[in-house]
Amino acid sequence: MNLDSLKFYSLVSRWTFPKTYPGKIMLVAFIGTHIPLIVLIIDAAFSSATTPRAIVSTLIITLIATLVGTAATLYAIHHLLSPVVLTSKVLRKYLKQRQRTNLPNNFQDEVGTLMADTNRTLGKLDEIIEHLTDYDSLTGLPNRELFQTHLQQAIQTTAEDQQFALIVLDIDSLKEINSTLGRIVGDLLLRKVAQRIISYIEPGDVVARFGGDEFAILRTNIINSDSAIILSNRLLESLSEPFSLYGKEIHCAAKIGITIYPFDGTSIEQLLQNADTAIHQAKQESLNTYQFYSPAINAQLKRILAIKENLRHALKRQELSIYYQPRIEIATSRLVAVEALLRWQNPELGFVSPAEFIPIAEETNLIMPIGEWVLYNACLQNKRWQQEGIAPLRMSVNLSIGQFKQTTLIETIDRILRDTNLDVAYLELEITESLLVKNVEQAIAILRELKKRGISIALDDFGTGYSSLSYLQKLPIDTLKIDRSFVTNIASNPDDAAISKAIVALAQSLELNITAEGVETKAQYHYLQNQGCHEVQGYYFSKPLPSEQLKKFVLSYCGSR
Repeated sequence: MNLDSLKFYSLVSRWTFPKTYPGKIMLVAFIGTHIPLIVLIIDAAFSSATTPRAIVSTLIITLIATLVGTAATLYAIHHLLSPVVLTSKVLRKYLKQRQRTNLPNNFQDEVGTLMADTNRTLGKLDEIIEHLTDYDSLTGLPNRELFQTHLQQAIQTTAEDQQFALIVLDIDSLKEINSTLGRIVGDLLLRKVAQRIISYIEPGDVVARFGGDEFAILRTNIINSDSAIILSNRLLESLSEPFSLYGKEIHCAAKIGITIYPFDGTSIEQLLQNADTAIHQAKQESLNTYQFYSPAINAQLKRILAIKENLRHALKRQELSIYYQPRIEIATSRLVAVEALLRWQNPELGFVSPAEFIPIAEETNLIMPIGEWVLYNACLQNKRWQQEGIAPLRMSVNLSIGQFKQTTLIETIDRILRDTNLDVAYLELEITESLLVKNVEQAIAILRELKKRGISIALDDFGTGYSSLSYLQKLPIDTLKIDRSFVTNIASNPDDAAISKAIVALAQSLELNITAEGVETKAQYHYLQNQGCHEVQGYYFSKPLPSEQLKKFVLSYCGSR
């Protein structure tokens, strides 16, 4: 572009009067049209060739002609500038109010081309803005807002005897892929996923990306749910196939939630909420699965949400408490240990089972402060009992997976023992097999550190998880606990009896203490006694008790021996 052509414009633009651009053009035109008159006046002033009367007459005639010509010129220029002024107004209105006015496009000169180009440019801008507003920039699919518009149309146009399916699909492992391989790889994966989904779409279907790792499909005019099941199975099978991205083979899986109109809802909000409920349930199942919405699932999820919300405040509101269940040594009938069991009583939810809230505490990372609170108070209570004259007992406290992942676990335990002044000989930490699965070597290293300090280690729920002799013999554990599921029918079910017998034999060969949980009958107790089990705990002796009741039990139990 030749900027020299703007020099005169640059000069004129600095004028403070007139203020408007058309006014400046008209001033320039006015001055230009009056140059002949000015020259004539100067010439007449210095000329003596004619009489003064003739000079005045000539000047008057010239002045009138100049004024008429000037007015005509200014009028013409004003109207010639109208297309430029109108184009400017249209652009300002579009930029400020996003309102577009079509300019005339039937002129062939430069100004006509300017107006036509402005029309096309604003039209393209409208298309781009509409696309950015209604479509996902990464995959090019409709976004949630546009999908909801299609969903509303489907609700309004679907006849009473017709159905449609809303299918929500969630991609697993996207966060892990983004964090390990980078967001570029993750974004490419989403585009590839979108392409695979589109390849299974039929005419009339609408597919959208809701954001993150979530996609949605609207399949209209279905006869029954079979169409949604077939599509879901095809999508799950397709997405289970590896993706080749930047020379890497990436595997991912998906979960699908399905709602059917009108059975699962008759509004956008109901259908989307119930689809989320269904997909949440699918996430609880195995990989690559779909789940239909059901009211029972909805009620379950509402309770989970209520537990999550209330659990965040349970410690601060002092809703948590610890109960203690005695553990009896079979050979001597002595009370040798108690297990600390967490309890939660909430004003809104009532008593919440640990089986319900412990997994949620793990999921939300609340298990770390709660677990530390349990360990501290259990150690403190054990020390208080000793100070009150009760014979020293081992206090058995469960360690969660979340606690075990903490890099400060050893320091936390050391600090609690120091703060409560409890001898390490009276602390036992219980771990489960599931805690050892992901990193056995790291777990063994942590357990060895605990063992060095003189803390007893018990392996809880043995036989229900991922038992392996190869790591069991490496674990620095003192006690093997037989899960209550094998004890319940131990005296009547040969299979349970055989498993318990095998566990006892295994523990004996490894020279481990053997404790059986869930002992509720005399028959169970005698069977375990005959098999060589060392310790038992369960309702046969006592249910879990609050600290004061446990103290009374200890005194009465020891007094009766």
